Amino acid sequence: MQRLLQELFEKRLEQFLSTKRGSKLYFPKAEQKQEALANRSAEMVKVKAAGKILEESTEDEFQTIKYQAHYQYLIKQNGILYMEEELEERLAKFYKEALVMDEEIRPNLEPDPYPEIETQTLAIEDQPERLSYQYNRLKAVQYAESWWNSYNPAYKKFENDCTNFISQCLRAGGAPMRGYPNRQTGWWLQRQNWSYSWVVANSLRLYLGNSKSGLRAREVNSPDQLILGDVICYDFEGDGRFNHNTIVTGKDAYGMPLVNAHTYNSRKRYWAYEDSSAYTPNIKYKFYSIFDE
Repeated sequence: MQRLLQELFEKRLEQFLSTKRGSKLYFPKAEQKQEALANRSAEMVKVKAAGKILEESTEDEFQTIKYQAHYQYLIKQNGILYMEEELEERLAKFYKEALVMDEEIRPNLEPDPYPEIETQTLAIEDQPERLSYQYNRLKAVQYAESWWNSYNPAYKKFENDCTNFISQCLRAGGAPMRGYPNRQTGWWLQRQNWSYSWVVANSLRLYLGNSKSGLRAREVNSPDQLILGDVICYDFEGDGRFNHNTIVTGKDAYGMPLVNAHTYNSRKRYWAYEDSSAYTPNIKYKFYSIFDE
């Protein structure tokens, strides 16, 4: 199994750097990645990949491997180099050691089954009290860099972990919790209990757009207005319900955000997610600049 996976990775690396368009039809991810880079006048100089088998099985002459791929892309843009990374889970099937299928296991972007009305009315509350704090953007980014590809044991891990991860980053930057024990209000985590805004993507988006005390944010019109430690919210289907969040951890050569995230575990990924399997032409974004105090 290990040999089959190694051979598979060698073919994939060739396709990422190939200039022959047709060669990528076998691995659409490679072509999608190169097209996304070309759209922003960037190119992939080098790519490395490592795999780890998560599950394996054999039935008759069929072999099945569930594996994790860790990609590292060296990107060049306007003379500047930077490294982008991502983790991906994939499922490969072989027949007599010949590859017959290899596809991404798409992450679950559905929220936990909290009542719809509660997540929609979140943050519509009386907020006379202002909790003062200083948002430390450096610490928020350092946390995002430390834990983008792993999980802090001090926190509960969720299947759809993107918002939990962003909440942890904001908390590392000094954002104060408030609202306990009402799950419908505030932004908080206490032992094995939490507010909807701490873990549900759409709820955090609503909280950032409405909070008048403690953790507060200002919505801006374009991503280039964001700085390190700010937050981007994603509505992949464009249906009004946001299902992913990221934190800005860098800028590219043209001043556009690079982001870290969980669920789609990524580091220094270009903010637009055009190379994501979740991307659709209907995607909508919200850009939130966190108040420093």
